[in-house]
Amino acid sequence: MKSFFSFKIYDSVQNLPVEWDVLAAKNIFLSRNYLNILETTAPKNMSCRFIALFQNEEIIGISISQFLDLSQIPSFGERDNCLRTKIRNFVFKRFGSKVLIIGNNMLTGQNGILFNKKTSLKTIFGLLKKATEALEQEYKKQGNKPHLTIFKDYSKAEINCFDNPEYDSFYRFSTQPNMIFNIKDSWQFFDDYIADKNKKYRDQYKRARKKATGISKQKLSLEDIQKHKDRIHYLYLNVAQKAAFNTFYLDENHFETFKKNLKDRFLFYGYFENNELIGFNTLIKNGVDIDTYFLGYDENCQKEKMLYLNMLYDMIGYSINKKYDRIIFARTALEIKSSVGAKAVDMFGLIKHNNPFLNLFVSKTFHYFEPKIEWQERNPFK
Repeated sequence: MKSFFSFKIYDSVQNLPVEWDVLAAKNIFLSRNYLNILETTAPKNMSCRFIALFQNEEIIGISISQFLDLSQIPSFGERDNCLRTKIRNFVFKRFGSKVLIIGNNMLTGQNGILFNKKTSLKTIFGLLKKATEALEQEYKKQGNKPHLTIFKDYSKAEINCFDNPEYDSFYRFSTQPNMIFNIKDSWQFFDDYIADKNKKYRDQYKRARKKATGISKQKLSLEDIQKHKDRIHYLYLNVAQKAAFNTFYLDENHFETFKKNLKDRFLFYGYFENNELIGFNTLIKNGVDIDTYFLGYDENCQKEKMLYLNMLYDMIGYSINKKYDRIIFARTALEIKSSVGAKAVDMFGLIKHNNPFLNLFVSKTFHYFEPKIEWQERNPFK
C-alpha cells in the first residue's frame, strides 16, 4: 500500500491526538503535561502551535512552534547601552519583530521535535517544512506575517537533517553553546566530585562556601512559592532585565503553575538571609537529565556571597547524589559554568527573513547583531 504523508497543526493542547505522548515519552518538554503548562503560562507576547506529522493514520513526528511579537516587550535587555545595541533594537523592532520559531525559545537544546526512527529524515524534515509554511500563512491571514522563521538549537550532527533543497533559502548559524555537565560514573557522591578537582578549583569551592555563611537553602513547596510570589518575580526580573538580549518576560504566576502541574519533577530552591529571600533557582527532571530553568537573585548578595557559584555547586551536588547522567546548564555565564566542569556543546540553527530581498542580507549581517562572545574555557579537574 502506498504511504500517504500529512501534517496537522493544533492551536490547543487539549486537541492533540492520543498518540502524541507515545513519542513525547522521550522528552518531558514535548509531553502533553508540559505543553499544557506552557500554553497556560506562555509570556504575553508568545503564542504556541503544535505540529503532528503522519504516515497514513500513524503519528511519526511531533513538534512545537512559538510565535513571538517582539514589539510587545518594553525592553530587549538593559545590560548593554552601546550604539550597536541601539541599532540592533531598532532593526528588530522595524524589520524583525514578528518571529516564528520551530522549537522552544524558553529552553536551550533540541526540545522542538521528536520523530520515530523508521521514517527517513528527508521525509520528516520535508513534512516539517510544509507545516512551517502553513503556519506562516496562518499567521499572515491573522495580520501577523512573520518577519523571521527560525529552526533553533540543533547539535552539529542534528543540523545535517536540514541538508535538503527545501531549506536552501535559510542561513545556517551558530550562537552561544549549550553548557552541559556530564556526571562521571566514579562520582558516587558530591565529595567525589570535589576530590577530583585540582587545587585551584578546590580552593574556589571552599572560598564560595565560606562566603555563603549565613545563607540557608530551602526546597520550596507550592504554598511557599505562592507566599513569596512577588519577591520571586522581582528577583527573576532583576536577572532577566540585565541580559544582553531578551525576547520575552515571564509573568508572576509562571513558577507557581509549573509547581502545581509538574509537582516533584519541578524543583524550586530558595536562598534566604535573615529570613529574606535573596535568590532562587529551578530545576526540571527530564529522564536521565536535569535541566536548569530560570533563576533570580539580589545583585548585591550575589557579589558578596558568590551566590550564583554556590547555586551551581548545589545543582551539581543534587544531580550526583540522585544519580543523574547530565546537567543541562544552558547558555549564558559560559566561563563560570566551565569553571565547575561544564563543557560547551556548539548549537546551530536556521534563519530566514520572509522578505526575499532582506533575506539576501541575513548571512552578511547576522554576526553584527549576534557578536561572538569571548570567553576562556576552564578545566577544573586534575
